[in-house]
Amino acid sequence: MAVRAARGAEDGEGPDGIRTFPFPVDLSVLGVGMQVGPMGPGRTWHTEAPLDRVHRIDFHVVMLFTEGPVRHMIDFAEYEAGAGDLLWIRPGQIHRFSATSEYRGTVLTMQPGFLPRATVEATGLYRYDLPPLLHPDAPQLTGLQTALDQLRREYEDTTTLPLSLHTAVLRHSLSAFLLRLAHLAASSQEASRRDAGTTFTLFRDAVERGFATNHSVSAYADQLGYSRRTLVRAVRAATGETPKGFIDKRVILEAKRLLAHTDLPIGRVGAAVGFPDAANFSKFFQQHTELTPAAFRAELR
Repeated sequence: MAVRAARGAEDGEGPDGIRTFPFPVDLSVLGVGMQVGPMGPGRTWHTEAPLDRVHRIDFHVVMLFTEGPVRHMIDFAEYEAGAGDLLWIRPGQIHRFSATSEYRGTVLTMQPGFLPRATVEATGLYRYDLPPLLHPDAPQLTGLQTALDQLRREYEDTTTLPLSLHTAVLRHSLSAFLLRLAHLAASSQEASRRDAGTTFTLFRDAVERGFATNHSVSAYADQLGYSRRTLVRAVRAATGETPKGFIDKRVILEAKRLLAHTDLPIGRVGAAVGFPDAANFSKFFQQHTELTPAAFRAELR
């Protein structure tokens, strides 16, 4: 299946300058409102939109990977998927393929309006709060893969049924797959919130104890026994920022306190928050506040 959007006047550009590409109905078998087929090299949504260019789509995309890792940006967050993982991109979301990743597996695309309203609501098609990256366990993956394989067989079978029945069967098969997917997404969100709460609390406490000497995300991950990816997910879920951003904010806060409430020389302030070199501290502080440490202190006195 060619995973690319049709060219034409329908292609639009938003006020942010990001192109939006429509669902390519003319590339679907029999013109139905969905496509399902293999991912592979050279696939693109549009001849004018290279894989590594940021763009927007007005349809649903679900990618089930058989190989990994694959890095993919969705709404400015980077996700890393492995074999057996799924990515669910919803209409209007900004995304970008990775030029360095090989996309292998099955991709499903679906035009808004292809399914009836009751099914749309039951499957949470527009639950933008749900996580786009999903990690099914073995039984869940088996169920999803079986449902997707059945959907693909029905999609490619254009001879045994008239178009109206063929479309009806596709809708039922697609609904079965999406109901499984929606259950996985909702349960993953709940589990993520529980895990993220605990993980973030441990990370926050570790940063509070160690920010004056440790600015390394990897070091905190190793100390807590988590992967870097798990830590990124937990901190982002709790704060909306990266672990590195959280650490840097704590370092800056302490530096501001010392600059405002003590007479320590700038170099001593830097050393107190983990910068033995005064020039490096000044550069770091200015990057985060747009003021030098001396200028910040002068503004308060």
